[in-house]
Amino acid sequence: MTARGAETGRLDNNGTLLLVSDNSHIVYEYNIEKQHLEKTELVNKNYLGPRENVAKEDKPDYEAIAIKGDSLYLIGSGSAANRNLIGHINAKDKTLYPHIDAADLYLAMQSFSEIAPEDFNIEAVVNDGDTWYFLNRGNGPGRKNGIFTLTGSMNDTSFQILYNPVKLPKIKGVPASFTDACLADGKLYFTAAAEDTASTYQDGKVAGTLLGRMNLDKMKVEKTLVISEANKFEGITLFKENEKEIEFLLCEDTDSNATDSAIYKLSIKK
Repeated sequence: MTARGAETGRLDNNGTLLLVSDNSHIVYEYNIEKQHLEKTELVNKNYLGPRENVAKEDKPDYEAIAIKGDSLYLIGSGSAANRNLIGHINAKDKTLYPHIDAADLYLAMQSFSEIAPEDFNIEAVVNDGDTWYFLNRGNGPGRKNGIFTLTGSMNDTSFQILYNPVKLPKIKGVPASFTDACLADGKLYFTAAAEDTASTYQDGKVAGTLLGRMNLDKMKVEKTLVISEANKFEGITLFKENEKEIEFLLCEDTDSNATDSAIYKLSIKK
C-alpha cells in the first residue's frame, strides 16, 4: 500500500488509516479497502504558507497522532521553538479547532526529567483513557530514550507528570531510539530506529528498525526484535489481532521529499 507523505498513523474506529507527515499541515485519511486518500488541512484558509513539503526549518514536525473520543490530536515534536504546537480536529466532522500551545508543557517535561532541550524530541503519543504516554526519542547527544506518563487533559495541557528512562539496544552498533508506539494486547508496542546521528534535527545513515514490547505497569522492555536493517519505520498502529497473532501497519520515513510512502504490514505471534 502507498499513501502520500506518511510518517506516522492510527486506525480510526471505521478502519480508516489516519496519517501525518512531519513536513505538512495535513491529516491524510487512507481508506485501505478502496485505496482512496482524502486530506484535511490543519491550517485555515487565510494561511499563506505551503500546506505540504514545508521547508525543514519551517515545518511543524508533527510526529505523533493520538485519538481520544472524537478528538484527533497531531503532536509537534518540541525539538525546536516552532515545533511546540498540537493540532486538534474533530475526527468525525473534521472541524478544525485552534492549535494547542504545548511550549509550557514541554518545558515542564524537560525540567521534571532533567532532559536538555537538545535531547528533547517527542516522537510518539499514546492515549489510554485519562492517561497519556509521551515517548522521547533518544537521538540527541545524550541518547535520552524515555517515557513520560501524563494524567490530565490534552486540551489545556494540564497534567501530572511521571518520567521513566528506557534503555534500548543497538542495531549494527548504532543506538536505537523511539519512533512510534501503540497499545495492543495490554502492552505498549513500539518501533525504534537506529540512525547514525547525535542530533534531534539532522538526519543520519539508517542502520535499521526494531520492534519492542513494554510492560507499562513495570515500565520494562520485555522483548525486542530487529524487523529491518535498512528501513526507518516511524509509524506503527494496531491492524488486527486474534488469540495467536497481532498484525500491525508500519509507516516508513525515507527522509526525502517523495510524495508517496509505503505502508507495510507486520505479523507477529503473541
